[in-house]
Amino acid sequence: MTDPRIRAAAPDDLDAVLAFWKVAAEGTSISDDRSGVERLVARDPGALLLAERDGELVGTVIAGFDGWRASLYRLAVHPDARRAGIGSALLRAAEERFVALGGRRADAMVLNRNELAHHAWHAAGYAPQPQWSRWVKPLAE
Repeated sequence: MTDPRIRAAAPDDLDAVLAFWKVAAEGTSISDDRSGVERLVARDPGALLLAERDGELVGTVIAGFDGWRASLYRLAVHPDARRAGIGSALLRAAEERFVALGGRRADAMVLNRNELAHHAWHAAGYAPQPQWSRWVKPLAE
């Protein structure tokens, strides 16, 4: 098996990414639409990282950095390609991006109910911080 090719998403990739998340991502987000992902890529062209193997999309991660926080979202690997190092390769690329931009710590958004993901995040060196909670207020319907 070949190592995945990691690259930043381009505007032409966005429909494929949205379709991929329906198959590979756990849960949905208010921003899981074309305009939401277009805004992400326009504002920070290097934030949405894709993993491809043999020309097929097999993984994604959003590695957003705002100058203060390095945040990880939408780490997703196709169910048929899991446990092959794709998630690890995406996280390495995201962490390298953060370091190059001056990031000091990466925060990951991980669903509490996604037990499979908890194992992957722990294996990558991440741990939950029980003293913090996520507080959310939707700004749009």
